Amino acid sequence: MRRLTTALALVTTLAVGSWQAPGAAPAPHHRGMNILVVGVDSREGLSAAEKRRLHVGGKGCNCTDVMMLVHLSADQRRASIVSLPRDSYVPYAQTDPVRKGKINGAYALGRGPQTVATVEQATGLHIDHYLETGFTGFEKAVDGLGGAVMCTNKPLKDENSGLDVSAGVHRTDGRVTLQYVRARHINQPGDLGRVRRQQRLVSDLLTKLRADGALTGPEAAFRTAGTLLKSIRTDDRTDVWDLVRIATALGRLDPARTEFATVPISDFDHRVDGVGSTLIWHASRSSALWAALAADRPLADDTRIQPRPANLAPSNPARVKARVDDAAVAGELAAAGFVVTDTTQTAPPVRHAGPPVIRYAPGQEDDATTLVAALPGARKERVTGHTGTPAVLVGTSPVTVRKVAYDRNLAEGAPVTGNHLGCVGDGHHPSLTSAPATADPQ
Repeated sequence: MRRLTTALALVTTLAVGSWQAPGAAPAPHHRGMNILVVGVDSREGLSAAEKRRLHVGGKGCNCTDVMMLVHLSADQRRASIVSLPRDSYVPYAQTDPVRKGKINGAYALGRGPQTVATVEQATGLHIDHYLETGFTGFEKAVDGLGGAVMCTNKPLKDENSGLDVSAGVHRTDGRVTLQYVRARHINQPGDLGRVRRQQRLVSDLLTKLRADGALTGPEAAFRTAGTLLKSIRTDDRTDVWDLVRIATALGRLDPARTEFATVPISDFDHRVDGVGSTLIWHASRSSALWAALAADRPLADDTRIQPRPANLAPSNPARVKARVDDAAVAGELAAAGFVVTDTTQTAPPVRHAGPPVIRYAPGQEDDATTLVAALPGARKERVTGHTGTPAVLVGTSPVTVRKVAYDRNLAEGAPVTGNHLGCVGDGHHPSLTSAPATADPQ
């Protein structure tokens, strides 16, 4: 009991004091704290039964599959969480001659230390702490924290990861949560959508932990840190006291003070012999991102990172399908880049009074919003049971078709605060309960 009391007293001192641990060397001169969090794709030590249960068959790459840079502001009033896509093409640190490759490949060259050095070189930021987990470690961490919250406005199914969940809000165990963060074959191809889902999961998990009291006060933070240390690995500069400080700081923040972003990309399919398809960081936007973090500034309203073109749309028109009941409007929308079916070829239109109406099914919100951007004055009408593509019913009012601006970085990875990213931002709440999500039968 005396040892526990002493420990809790130390925790209290650390939680309300400075970032510096007792007896530790002085921190480098930079603003705030940077923590690199990675999930490793490795099957090392997994039995055949564990591979089947976790749906991680196949050969691991011995690389990082998930990489997030967490910046805690010096005043502990803001957290900025930046995802570094696994296929980012960067120079590896400490290689002679200099080698370049996907950022996730740094791990195979020197595990955690090489990963940290490569991220520091690529971003210009100092990494204070490093946290790493694998498949089973992630599962145990989520289970140890009482599960996670997952929300989606459409069913999600990915055969490769085993994910199979219905639309709605779910409390998920570690196994299903692992399937969710690993899923790469949902919606449009590429990693940015998966990265955004990972960010949403982190946001909602933090909200859940705050609601559960797991981050409220030094004692709860100490217990949570102890739980995490059972399933994650840290560098030699990180111990339980560091985790307590981090957990306590995150526990004080509401979702509006936790922001998420993905490194802006200029080339989403840069081909390199022997490496494959890679991502090239957008030079000016990514530099602005690292500069903002180095200066301990917020990201969400920085137009150097997130420019705002006029008539910005959330979906790429080239991927938005629509059935249109007016030949002229159908032609103009097709000229603006949409994938259009002119329904007047098969049935005469029935005109309603007023501006265009866009009828769409749940889960097609972004596509409907993009159509509204192209049709000023149009209104959306979400229809449960609507099948197929969104329908544009032109109506009797004059119609103008405008070209929309689409920027994949802004649509899938722009800086956004947690209250606009997670379940709370969607009008849901993590306290909502549903049947536990299950994966494919074993």
